[in-house]
Amino acid sequence: MMQQSSDILKGTTTVGLVFDDGVVLATERRATMGNMIASKKAKKVYQIAERIGMTTAGGVGDAQQLARLMQVECSLYHIRRGKPMTVTASASLLSNVLNQHRMMPYYVQLLVGGVDKNGPSIFSVDAMGGASPEDDIVATGSGSPFAYGVLEDRYKKGFNEKEAVDLATRALTSAMRRDSASGEDISIVVITKDKYEESSKKGITN
Repeated sequence: MMQQSSDILKGTTTVGLVFDDGVVLATERRATMGNMIASKKAKKVYQIAERIGMTTAGGVGDAQQLARLMQVECSLYHIRRGKPMTVTASASLLSNVLNQHRMMPYYVQLLVGGVDKNGPSIFSVDAMGGASPEDDIVATGSGSPFAYGVLEDRYKKGFNEKEAVDLATRALTSAMRRDSASGEDISIVVITKDKYEESSKKGITN
């Protein structure tokens, strides 16, 4: 059983960047089971609130369950309080959910990013419920070392939207060239105070 859990966590690359006016979240779309490519159209970025997105690495079922839970909780919060949940609050809620399942954890590594009254922000959330704010760049999954090489070399404060999207694409492409568990097309989400916009780019098939 422990070996199966280890296999689930091996593959994926997701990245997040903060730019002047918002946040870019990007993922590739390959899902693997050991050495087999199980899906070439896996969804790894979800809209959980009007201006908040979440990327997922790890077990697909666990990720989908958490995405549904967060969508419901963010919606209920908005209805009950008459205002949207902040990015910090959504990351804290997700952290609490994960921490409560420490004995039977969700096998995931997540990014929560978006724009609220405090501006753009991204949090990295691990399977045990640890939530860490990320000031500029972050990557998760088996391809993250390759993505970080590009992100840390090329990221600059003051990036505009196009520069942030281009860098996220470049970082994912680098990971997809070297990590066999990352591949296919690229999903990109741009979040600003005015929009939540999802698009795709042609990726790499290893």
